[in-house]
Amino acid sequence: MRHAEAAPETSMSDALGAEFLRMPSVLRRTGLGRTTIYRLIAENKVPSPVKLAGRALGWRRTDLDRWSEARPTVAH
Repeated sequence: MRHAEAAPETSMSDALGAEFLRMPSVLRRTGLGRTTIYRLIAENKVPSPVKLAGRALGWRRTDLDRWSEARPTVAH
C-alpha cells in the first residue's frame, strides 16, 4: 500500500516579499482545526489573516512563525 505524498505548502508573496499562507497550510503548520483557529483569532491569541483579494485570506508566514515560537512547550 502506497502512502500519499504530502502536498507542498501553498503560499503567496506580495511585492515586498512577505509570504502568505492559506488556510490549509496554516492548519498543517499549527495542528489546530479551522474552528479553533477562528476562535483564537477572535480572542486575539493567533495572528489575524490579511485580505489578499476578493474573498481570499492569508496569514503572513513571519507572524505565524513568531506566534509559534512564543507558544509554551509541554515537557515530557
